[in-house]
Amino acid sequence: MGEHIIPLHDLRRAPSRPAGPVPAWDGRPPVDRLGRPLRDLRISVTDRCNFRCSYCMPKEVFDKRYNFLPHSALLSFEEITRIARLFVAQGVRKLRLTGGEPLLRKNIETLIGMLAELRTPDGQPLDITLTTNGSVLARKARALKDAGLQRVTVSLDALDDAVFKRMNDVDFPVAEVLRGIEAAQAVGLAPIKVNMVVKRGTNDQEILPMAEHFRHSGIVLRFIEYMDVGATNGWRMDEVLPSAQLLERLQQVHALRPLEAASPGETAERWAYADGSGEIGLISSVTQAFCGDCNRARLSTEGRLFLCLFASAGHDLRALLRDGADDAHISSTIAAIWQQRADRYSELRGVGGAVPGARRVEMHYIGG
Repeated sequence: MGEHIIPLHDLRRAPSRPAGPVPAWDGRPPVDRLGRPLRDLRISVTDRCNFRCSYCMPKEVFDKRYNFLPHSALLSFEEITRIARLFVAQGVRKLRLTGGEPLLRKNIETLIGMLAELRTPDGQPLDITLTTNGSVLARKARALKDAGLQRVTVSLDALDDAVFKRMNDVDFPVAEVLRGIEAAQAVGLAPIKVNMVVKRGTNDQEILPMAEHFRHSGIVLRFIEYMDVGATNGWRMDEVLPSAQLLERLQQVHALRPLEAASPGETAERWAYADGSGEIGLISSVTQAFCGDCNRARLSTEGRLFLCLFASAGHDLRALLRDGADDAHISSTIAAIWQQRADRYSELRGVGGAVPGARRVEMHYIGG
């Protein structure tokens, strides 16, 4: 049987090196055309995952014929660390490892150890975190912590085993993910966040059981509106449960009070249980766009820099690395790319300016 190639493949291979000469970076942290600084770099370390969640990697597309990237195309740990160091010099303070499923990348602990040695220009350590589906977290948690990882975010879309298995579409039991969360908590990978993507009619009946389970646990449960990321998940607006409606469901059972944002560019609206039993978050990327203070860039598995989760093209930094460009040239390129950034997809979608069905890179390739 032949290779299974879809438009995504073309997006990954599209040439995207900066055209023309790049002005030298002046050493000041760059801001984009909307005045947003660069603070957060999300690094995808693999395009592979052992789950086939319909909203990210539906099985009918990402099957055994799908042409995943060869290992030689992936950035090496040394290349990732070099790029991360240059981003840190320009203002990045948080590194999030993602995927695919990042814990499938062999020897990921080695990379974490290398990144943990980086320091900001004023000598401060970075905030290093990782997003995982939790499937192998139980056996990896101690090694991740020892390598220098500070905390984890775990994707978990249901507590009911049958619902969870339908959503991951590989018959993976929820008990194993819960065991991973417990192991992460035990070794101090905290504060732990749990992300639940909510699809109306699929798992919205799990909202209250999830909330109840994570109260009193010290774990922050965040509800994420089902997003139109990529072009393969069959997204429909009628499957989005607006966060405002989700909040109403929670408030019918629990008294909640709003909290201030933890930091600039925070994606989640924070709410605390009035009885002090914990906190939840609402990520409303469809109904309440938060583009205005977005300070995140994304580095793909093969070294393309994406400026928005909904982007259709990236900027090829791997070519610069492997063509022998020096740090000064790569830094100038990064600054020039960021200074030209004007992305605000979710805001435009909200006013009818985004194009439904537009070709966009897949979430598993640049991370959520």
